[in-house]
Amino acid sequence: MDVTSTPIDGFCDPRFAVVSDAFVNNFAQHGEPGAAVAISLDGRVVVDLWGGWKDGSRKEPWRRETIVNFFSVSKALCTICALRLVEQGKLELDGPVARAWPEFAAGGKDAITLRHILSHQAGLPSLHEALPAGAMLDWNVMTDALARAEPWWTPGTAHGYHVNTFGFLVGELVRRASGRTIGTMLREDVALPLGADVHIGLPAGEHGRVAEFLWPATSSQQGVPAAQDAMRWSAYWNPSGFSGGGWVNTPEWRAAEIPSTNSHANARAIARIYSALVKDGEIDGVRLLSKDMLHEATRAHSSGVDLISQRPIRFGFGFQLTQPERQLGPNPNSFGHFGAGGSLGFCDPDTGLAFGYVTNDMGPRWQNPRNRALVDAVYASLSN
Repeated sequence: MDVTSTPIDGFCDPRFAVVSDAFVNNFAQHGEPGAAVAISLDGRVVVDLWGGWKDGSRKEPWRRETIVNFFSVSKALCTICALRLVEQGKLELDGPVARAWPEFAAGGKDAITLRHILSHQAGLPSLHEALPAGAMLDWNVMTDALARAEPWWTPGTAHGYHVNTFGFLVGELVRRASGRTIGTMLREDVALPLGADVHIGLPAGEHGRVAEFLWPATSSQQGVPAAQDAMRWSAYWNPSGFSGGGWVNTPEWRAAEIPSTNSHANARAIARIYSALVKDGEIDGVRLLSKDMLHEATRAHSSGVDLISQRPIRFGFGFQLTQPERQLGPNPNSFGHFGAGGSLGFCDPDTGLAFGYVTNDMGPRWQNPRNRALVDAVYASLSN
């Protein structure tokens, strides 16, 4: 790519000039089509950059107000909503989910707790029951299917990444406990108070500023007979389109609430939310979580080889914790969440750093050279 023709704009504190260099280099060397990165340090914005193109034909530049689907980064947002309700006494971490959601007790799930769900131990990373294409757009279809479902393992005995079911499980508990959808709660209790441009369920009037997500032309949705393979395949592809393939750029997808998969935001909004979390849960008079709850949420509740990803993973409550195989910087207490394509939100309590990055390209998932270059550049800046 001729980087000189790539539109790049925004602000970068001179101390973090190497972050700007890395951002530009992602377009020149790593094929970045469109992206944004934002960083705050002790609550002060030090980087807010955006660049490239918001469409595949490269006719519309990525602008300050551009937002994009950032996939699993939103699991942290779902977690914040649920834990706020725990702190308000409206949900229980260790009481049975069926106390708030009686239908959920079916299929041997009467002992599953919110703690199991948030730590990916509930045994419901996918559904045995085949659902029709596009079923993820219908909240009741999804939650009814989860209520009927049988766990793939005895809850609490193992962990497996609840790729797409996580948001429906947490979201239904939020709905029953608060009387609001999780998208409404996120908007009213988190996004608006913080001034963060983040959405689960995007109003039609906002669709025009969404970047087109460049989903690969080929992706496997071939079923396989072995039970463990079926569990992993279904986590991504049952129903067809569950992870966004074929749907991510449609109005129906953008408007729906698919909480752990279809949130839309810019990097600035992600960094803003983590700027509160890195400061013990509060910034500018807005408290998201108490210090004690945040501490509990960001200690390891699940660790070891994950039954879905088949890789070593460390989970807190809804947050991915830094680990040697997939670092969130060099320090031991960082937490956050990656999203498909490389989008990332995290914070580092040891430095006061909050980081947000979004892209509109399905880059490498496990080790992404774009977000890695940016994170490395941030810490190089901090060491100067």
